[in-house]
Amino acid sequence: MKELICINCPLGCRMNVDDSNIEDIKVTGNTCLRGVKYAVSEVTAPKRMVTSSVPVTGSSVSRVSVKTTNPVPKEKIFDVLKLIKKVHAKAPVAIGTVLYPNICDGVDLVATSGATKLD
Repeated sequence: MKELICINCPLGCRMNVDDSNIEDIKVTGNTCLRGVKYAVSEVTAPKRMVTSSVPVTGSSVSRVSVKTTNPVPKEKIFDVLKLIKKVHAKAPVAIGTVLYPNICDGVDLVATSGATKLD
């Protein structure tokens, strides 16, 4: 039995997950079906969004924030972070610019802040 707090909405339901039979996972304590989906995903194949920042050249700002376009498998987070350390952006950078396509399993790394070019 595992205890989880659902992160899909502000309610933060405290759920109990019985995954002793992986073919029939039982979830209690959820208020909505999103909680069940979250709990099953969390015990079978947990994923997380990865956020960080990368250096940018040619701008008055030294770094831009970045994130993955979708969650990546939890066991691959440190591999993704190692790849992010190799990324350097060149101004101008617009929000949503893909800075590293397919950083992990078809998931891209995109800028979440912008940087204008120095004149």
